[in-house]
Amino acid sequence: MNLGLLFICLAAISWGTTGATLVLLSQVTQISPLLVGFWRLAIAVPFLLILAHQTGKLRWWRSTSELLTYGSLGVTMALYQICYFCAVSFAGVAITALVAICSSPLFIAILAARQLGEHLTLRIYIALAFGLVGTGLLVANPQSLATHEAGFGIGVLLALGAGLSYAIGSIVAKAGLSELEPLQVAALSFTTAAILLSPALLLMPSIAMFAPSFPFLLYLGLVPTGIAYALYMIGLRRTPATIAGIAVLLEPLTATLLGVLMFHEPLGLIGGLGALLLLGAIGLLTMRRVAPTEIDS
Repeated sequence: MNLGLLFICLAAISWGTTGATLVLLSQVTQISPLLVGFWRLAIAVPFLLILAHQTGKLRWWRSTSELLTYGSLGVTMALYQICYFCAVSFAGVAITALVAICSSPLFIAILAARQLGEHLTLRIYIALAFGLVGTGLLVANPQSLATHEAGFGIGVLLALGAGLSYAIGSIVAKAGLSELEPLQVAALSFTTAAILLSPALLLMPSIAMFAPSFPFLLYLGLVPTGIAYALYMIGLRRTPATIAGIAVLLEPLTATLLGVLMFHEPLGLIGGLGALLLLGAIGLLTMRRVAPTEIDS
């Protein structure tokens, strides 16, 4: 496995801990999903700024194109938070994860072919199919699909919006990283996103209600946001966008395994098959280094 793909896999595994953290958070206090989205970005920002500064990678933009890159990434990150967390309130965690996570690799593959000139081989198509089917089997268990409450359609559309926002952000980041430093991109784009989501502070509960949630928000901000996105940006610089989109499907696999281990959620035969397909997709990507004749990025 090349180092860039390894970093992306580590980021995806870290993202997979988000769901379990949100479950634990909901057990101690009730906090608006949008407020959670804001705080995970706001806590990540100083970490990323300090990290970029300490490694000598922090500077202001030097051109309009750089500014547009940071601004576009900030907007897509903010939109992802809004769409994803609002979708959860309408359609539930399982359906939102299924639609958003499954749709993003497809959006990335389409956009990467058009905008980045990436050409896929049969092996990559098979890995993409394994990943999407595996994620579907893993996340869409019969229990999660059985109850469609009012607003379900809106939730699905919002989840699609989250998947598209993530995909556009990945393409913008991939294009920008050909000339810009990964930590610089992560630090300034997250700063932009946090500023855009700052109106969520109007939903802030009292300090007494907010205090129990802080340890969980601190973890969300530092580990599956700050550290994970730093790894993702570094890895994306060395990895074709389509390959990265498939690799991040490790996120639902990690989330499912944590659900089984921590909350004793049943996996079942279908879920087990989905897990095997996901591992098969990653195996196809890591059997050997992707050659220039297979993907031109």
